[in-house]
Amino acid sequence: MVTLHPLERRSFLKFLSATVAGFAASQTNWQRVFARQTITINGAGATFPAPIYQTWAQEFGKKNPNIQVNYQSVGSGAGRRQFVARTVDFGASDSVPRPEEINQIENEANPPKGMVSVPMVGGALVAAYNIPGVGPEIRLSRLALANIFLGKIKNWNDPLLAGLNPQVTFPNLPITVVHRSDGSGTTDIFTTHLNAISPEWKQKVGRGSSVNWPTGVGARGNEGVSEQIKQIPGSIGYVEFGFAKLNNLNIARLENRAGKFVTPNVETEKAALARIQLDERLLGVDPDPSGEDSYPIAGYTWILAYKVYPKAETSKAVREFLRYGLTEGQAFAEQLGYVPLPEETRQKALAALEGITP
Repeated sequence: MVTLHPLERRSFLKFLSATVAGFAASQTNWQRVFARQTITINGAGATFPAPIYQTWAQEFGKKNPNIQVNYQSVGSGAGRRQFVARTVDFGASDSVPRPEEINQIENEANPPKGMVSVPMVGGALVAAYNIPGVGPEIRLSRLALANIFLGKIKNWNDPLLAGLNPQVTFPNLPITVVHRSDGSGTTDIFTTHLNAISPEWKQKVGRGSSVNWPTGVGARGNEGVSEQIKQIPGSIGYVEFGFAKLNNLNIARLENRAGKFVTPNVETEKAALARIQLDERLLGVDPDPSGEDSYPIAGYTWILAYKVYPKAETSKAVREFLRYGLTEGQAFAEQLGYVPLPEETRQKALAALEGITP
């Protein structure tokens, strides 16, 4: 048995104490690293931006392996409801949140009140169709578009359609309108446009995330509408441009406010976005943009975040994911059928992230 001198014993005990403390500190640090590795943020909402949000989640995860982003494409209406109920970390919507939704978040006492709305990308809605024997880019006037969705034009060989497209031989084929069956920001954008261009539509149907359709069959999400159009000869529906591209659907040239027939592309969509005036919350729409080059149905899509989160690591993860989308993530926009934010709007969106408490 070894007997230590009192001085040696004190030195040994100090060494042992320091070693144990160091191990404990090291263990705590590793626990923190492990915790960072398991941070998951959950979002839900619009189907319109789902392809780009899911792409961002994958690419962001490669650069930030400690953070996992899950995005559920459930529709703008469901996404806003989940956001208001605080069952997700962020919501997503193509349509401007209703005043009562904003007020419910702003008036919360616990956790502290407040929300931030962040435009992420722009995009267009298209009239996609499946007409056997007819190729892409048939022309649809404002009257023709409204009357098809009102159920007044019932067959593709209608004289109005033939007059707009003298080079096309339309078949004697009933028109089947395909619309959304779920609460949808895409529907809100589309019906807001019809509301602006057709007094009859405004009187009989109106606008909203969900309306009483005069005709047609319903499907859930942009995915569901695209699939129905592919399967039903004679069908026509409204979808986000990227979904039409992904599914190789024919799309119509639509008449804009200036009377020009325009196809959706980066330039015509940028021209439309330039007409949209955003308010102090960075929210806004233009249902019938002016300008000869403007595509007639275009808008922004937003992510809704809380100003305060229960956990600091969640707050930081949400901010960093949104920052990625507004910087490196913009490079994916065009290839997926979206439009990068105008630079002024992008800078305002980045500044809005400072409203999310660290």
